[in-house]
Amino acid sequence: MKIVNANFKKTLITVISSIIVIVIAVILLASPITKYLIEKNDIKYIGRHIKMGRVYVNLFTGYVHIRNLKIYESKNQADTVGIDSVFFSAKGISANFALLKLFSKTIEIKDLTLDHPMGIIIQNKKDFNFNDLVKKIAAEKTEATTSPFHFNILNIKIKNGEFHYREKVIPINYFIREVNIESNGKYWNADTIRADISFLSGIDSGSLRGSFTINLKNLDYRLAAVVHKYDLNFLDQYLKNLVNYGTFSANLDADIIAAGNFNDQENLNARGVLAINNFHFGIKTKDDYASFDRLLLKIDELSPSNHKYLFDSLSLNHPFIKYELYDYLDNVQKMFGKYAANTSGNKTEPARFNLIFIIGNYIKVLAKNFFQSDYKINRLAIYKGCFRFNDYSSDEKFSIETNPLYIVADSVNKNSNWVKVSLKSGIKPYGNITAALSINPKDSGDFDMQYHLQRLPVSIFNPYLITYTSFPLDRGTIEVTGTWKVRHGIIKSDNHFLVIDPHVLRQQSHKNTKLISSPLIMFLTRQHGNVIDYQIPITGNMKNPTFHLRQVVFHIFGKIFVNPALIPFRLLEKKPENEVDKSLILEWEMRQNSLLSHQENFLNKMADFLKKNPDATITVYPTHYIEKEKEYISFFEARKKYFLISRRINALFLSKDDSLKVENMRIKDSLFVNFLNKHVHDSMLFTIQEKCRSFVGSAAINDKFEQLNKKREDAFLFHFKKEGVENRVKIISGENNIPYNGFSFYKIVYKGELPRSLIKAYKQMN
Repeated sequence: MKIVNANFKKTLITVISSIIVIVIAVILLASPITKYLIEKNDIKYIGRHIKMGRVYVNLFTGYVHIRNLKIYESKNQADTVGIDSVFFSAKGISANFALLKLFSKTIEIKDLTLDHPMGIIIQNKKDFNFNDLVKKIAAEKTEATTSPFHFNILNIKIKNGEFHYREKVIPINYFIREVNIESNGKYWNADTIRADISFLSGIDSGSLRGSFTINLKNLDYRLAAVVHKYDLNFLDQYLKNLVNYGTFSANLDADIIAAGNFNDQENLNARGVLAINNFHFGIKTKDDYASFDRLLLKIDELSPSNHKYLFDSLSLNHPFIKYELYDYLDNVQKMFGKYAANTSGNKTEPARFNLIFIIGNYIKVLAKNFFQSDYKINRLAIYKGCFRFNDYSSDEKFSIETNPLYIVADSVNKNSNWVKVSLKSGIKPYGNITAALSINPKDSGDFDMQYHLQRLPVSIFNPYLITYTSFPLDRGTIEVTGTWKVRHGIIKSDNHFLVIDPHVLRQQSHKNTKLISSPLIMFLTRQHGNVIDYQIPITGNMKNPTFHLRQVVFHIFGKIFVNPALIPFRLLEKKPENEVDKSLILEWEMRQNSLLSHQENFLNKMADFLKKNPDATITVYPTHYIEKEKEYISFFEARKKYFLISRRINALFLSKDDSLKVENMRIKDSLFVNFLNKHVHDSMLFTIQEKCRSFVGSAAINDKFEQLNKKREDAFLFHFKKEGVENRVKIISGENNIPYNGFSFYKIVYKGELPRSLIKAYKQMN
């Protein structure tokens, strides 16, 4: 009996030991065997190399952990991106399998965690670097339809992931980081999957967090997303494919809840807030063609399929638009190509993916039925806007801008009878405009409008006046008022054009200038009181308005016989600009460095007055029109260099005759322009001003400007020095400004009552 018990114990110990050994062997060998089998058969099963660090497999609990997993690109992809290029990697992958579910023919991963995964998506036209995997999975899915097993994957977690996207045609290189995703996963017999997600922009700043639910069968979706200052600079890479040059930057804020279907773009129901901030688009950084601080859209309900566009507000803060005309094309066509050729070329290449077109087309789809739908915008507003227009196509630069521009509308509602819109803006350098508009929201061809433009100096239009008449103006104020009543597109309007106290300067001697006589025009158009005052009715329809200029022409011809009789009366009239208080103005024409005879006469009398009145002093405040003065200097110096080089003259100074020839040379002379283009090698200089400045050099222009101011000061002080009273003339440091009269000037201030002799001399000078 004792022998039997001993044998039993020995056998039991042997069995238990064997089991323990087998268990230990399984535990110890399962992991390396798993690693070996995966790395040995990687090409066979997925067509890619796989490398792993430590692998742990517990066959008893179903727990699997893989460290430092690396899956490489397929052979075809590796030939183009490099044999060692990694397609997907992770510091760790953990999974728990439900082993007991295998008996019910179900493969279930109870939880799956990816730690610091990194994936790279590469697109080349329509091909992606994962196409081979998609085809393989699709084939296996077809085979699996007859399989008795079901597959569940639950509790998915991605921690601190990083995912890259590279497009090779444009090209694009972008990534997101700190990607965290949590999902309850998906059962084999369920169609929907839900997940919470958050990530940061990889290249720039910004974050996104939210949740989404998608039905994988019919592609319905629901999402809620909060976006904070997400940098949109990645769009700049797509933009470079559409433009010849330029930069873009902006960021996005959003708090959106939406539901829809991926197969039907109009099947959308959304609400929330969307804001684009710090938008900049232009030729280069800090040289914008368009920009704004904030575009804010508050959505109550957006449902294109249900024909509902209900917005709480749409506001645009501090928008800026710059439009420029050049000798050839404008700034928009320079950037996008003539007639937007760059963008149309991209549209004709369906294989070339461009996210900007995708976004644009989606917005177009959403908005196409807006005016046929139930729409409402409780508040529509533009704050502190600026629209700048620069024209370089004439001989000189013309520039004007509306700033600050405010446009505010009452509730824009399809069910309202009329919507009131108000416009108010300053005009730089001088002037302002106001307008009130009442429009029928059901028919944009029905509206009433009143507008008033005032305090606009005539001198601002000198670039055109010099180009087409050769006579600039240094005095005069424009005022325009109008009332429009439009019904069904038919116009009935009255427009009142008024120019107060215009004054023509002497002719500018430019060769080939179209010599339309401004003095003659003034003679024909000015009315009693030195004003130009006309009513200009506009009728017809919005597509083809009729300007009734015949009435103005008849009025002008009538004045030919009336004006001569009025000349004596005009000479006796007291003009607003001739009112003299305690300040006097001495004007400098462009590049003028010596006094004209009538100016010398005035300063002689001023010096004589100081000599006779020992206690009298004057203070002079120079105002320099620096931009325009330097423009004229660069024009002259560039033509001067051209003149010397083309005629092979080796001289530092021009003779009086040669100087006159240079002065009379037209700035748009074809030979001169061709010469500049050959000597200025910068394709980004579009204007004659930029080319002359580059050819002459900023340092030389600044030096000439300083010399000009010194000569003006010396010429001004000459008569006072001659009388020995220069110590009672104080010249203050000059300021830079755009003068109302369009020319640099000296403002002379005298503390005390001006004598009649000086007032008379001042009037004679003017």
